[in-house]
Amino acid sequence: MYKYFEINEQGHNVRCKIYCNEKVTPQKAVIFGTGFSGHKDNRAAEGFAQKALSKYKDLIVVVFNWPAHADDVKKKLVLADCGTYLDLVIHTVRTKYGVQELYAYATSFGGYLMLKYISEHENPFRKIALRCPAVDMYAVLSGTIMGTDAYEKVRKGKNVEVGFDRKITVTHAFLESLKANDLRGRDFSAEAQNILILHGTADEVVPFESGRSFALQQGIRFIPVEGADHRFQNPVHMSAANQEVLRFFAFH
Repeated sequence: MYKYFEINEQGHNVRCKIYCNEKVTPQKAVIFGTGFSGHKDNRAAEGFAQKALSKYKDLIVVVFNWPAHADDVKKKLVLADCGTYLDLVIHTVRTKYGVQELYAYATSFGGYLMLKYISEHENPFRKIALRCPAVDMYAVLSGTIMGTDAYEKVRKGKNVEVGFDRKITVTHAFLESLKANDLRGRDFSAEAQNILILHGTADEVVPFESGRSFALQQGIRFIPVEGADHRFQNPVHMSAANQEVLRFFAFH
């Protein structure tokens, strides 16, 4: 089953969706971070949650909207707000649901934000699984997602609407904040053994080589998924990825 809830703290409104088994006290939680222009009703998150909850009854999976995504109340995407939203979700899972055993599963932009968060805070997660993380989010957004025309408009100070499922307003300030927060220069080696990266060899959004080289540099376990695109739209690829993630989490 699932239900929606909202977090209203520090002047923010974070809209969330929780997957859980009925009448079971949760002991562990997976916080799922969606990609750019994703949302709490993400189908990949739902598929993972259904698979995970069928095996682990005391688990909850929490998905949420990033700032300015889907029905979030914010109109402009601000990088600092993303970290605040994630922080509020972590705090709520610990306090409202009483769960201290936390795991993270994130894709693309969500993977970038998870990595950014643990590089700036004490890591709250036992293990982190990342699918096609956009470690160089500036290049991914300014190049692949936006394209030349949109990038030139933003560079000149204009706002543009870009995205996949739903459009997001991208400002020059947001783009510059991504450039200033390049994760490739940060050291994740202390957390490397607790991080897994899966990346499709046919990823058309986040270059496969960027994920592979980042994992190699940081000493992070890296699993290539042959033929998988950015969204892992082939059910066989998605099923294999979820199996690897659950195996890596090693829930008891």
